[in-house]
Amino acid sequence: MSTGGTSLQSLNTFSLAADAAEIIHAQNVEQLIAAWKSAQEKQQPFLLLGEGSNVLFLEDFAGSVVLNRIKGISLTENADEWLLHVGAGENWHHLVCYALDHNIAGLENLALIPGCVGSAPIQNIGAYGIELQSVCEYVDVLDLQAGKVTRLTSAECQFGYRESIFKHAYKDGYAIVSVGLKLKKHWQPKLTYGDLSRLDPETVTPREIFDSVCAMRQNKLPDPAVTGNAGSFYKNPAVDASVAEKISSVYPTMPSYPQANGQIKLAAGWLVEQAGLKGFAIGGAAVHDKQALVLINKDHASSADVRALAKYVRDAVAEKFGIWLEPEVRFIAGNGEVNAVGALS
Repeated sequence: MSTGGTSLQSLNTFSLAADAAEIIHAQNVEQLIAAWKSAQEKQQPFLLLGEGSNVLFLEDFAGSVVLNRIKGISLTENADEWLLHVGAGENWHHLVCYALDHNIAGLENLALIPGCVGSAPIQNIGAYGIELQSVCEYVDVLDLQAGKVTRLTSAECQFGYRESIFKHAYKDGYAIVSVGLKLKKHWQPKLTYGDLSRLDPETVTPREIFDSVCAMRQNKLPDPAVTGNAGSFYKNPAVDASVAEKISSVYPTMPSYPQANGQIKLAAGWLVEQAGLKGFAIGGAAVHDKQALVLINKDHASSADVRALAKYVRDAVAEKFGIWLEPEVRFIAGNGEVNAVGALS
C-alpha cells in the first residue's frame, strides 16, 4: 500500500481541480482493509476510486481516496465457454483487447469504455447493444468491516440499465475485488447499433466489430487525455410509448428503442441536441460539439462550472420535452457520494 499526494486532478477524467485528505494505492485485499480501518479510526470519509472516469468531484474530499489497483487476469475454459477471472483494478479496454488477442469474442462491442473492471458492474456498463450483465458470471465483493469476500452471482447483482445492487445494499463499506466473465464459444455478433448495422452478420469478425466500435467512439467522443470529460453524462431515458409518439409526431426521425416492458428508450444526446445546446458553455465547461451527451472541461473548468452546465442542460430538456434527464455520472461531495438529481434540482 502506497500513499501519494493529495491532488485528485489527474485521478478524475474531467481533470477538475480537487484535493483529498490522503490518496492511497491498494494492490490487494489486505491493503483495502487496512485503508478502511485507518479511515474509520480517523473518523474520515472513505472513497474507493478506479480510474475516475465516471465521477464529478463537486469539492475537495475530506477523507481517504483509495485507488483499487488489484490486478490479474486468469483464463479457463469448458466445452462451451471461456471463463475469465479479472482483478478489479484492471483497465476495462485492456481486458477487451486481451480477450481478442486470445481469440475470445463477446466483449468487442464494449471496446474503449473508460475505467476499471471493478467499476463495470456498478454501472452495468453497456454500449452498442450489449450490457455487462449478459457476460457477467459473478462479482466478488469484500466486506471491508468483516474482512470477508462474498461471491455474488449475476442474478444476485440485480443488474438493470446503468443499475446494480452495488449502488444500494453493497454501496458503503464494500469493495469489488474481482469480476468473473463467461463468454460463449459459439459467438453471435451484435450488430444493431450505429455503423455496426452495415456489417454482414455472416462474414463479420470480432476484430472488425472492435475496429468499428473504436472508430465510432473516437469520432464522436473526446479523448479524456486531451479534453476532460466523463463520457456520457446522462442516462438515456425510458418513457411511455404515448410520450415517445407525441415527440416523434413532431420529430419523425427521432431515434427510439422499444424496450421489453413496453416503454421506449430515447437518446439523451439527441434530446440535448434538439434543445439547441451543442457547444453551449458555462464558464470553462461546455456541451461537446460532436456528441451532445458529453459535457467537457473545455477551458480550465471548475466543478461549479460543470454542475451549473449540467443543471442548465437538464432544465432545458425538461422545458422542451417534459423529460427530466438523470445523470449517469456519480457526484462526489466532501463527505462522499450525493444524489446527482438532488444536486441539480
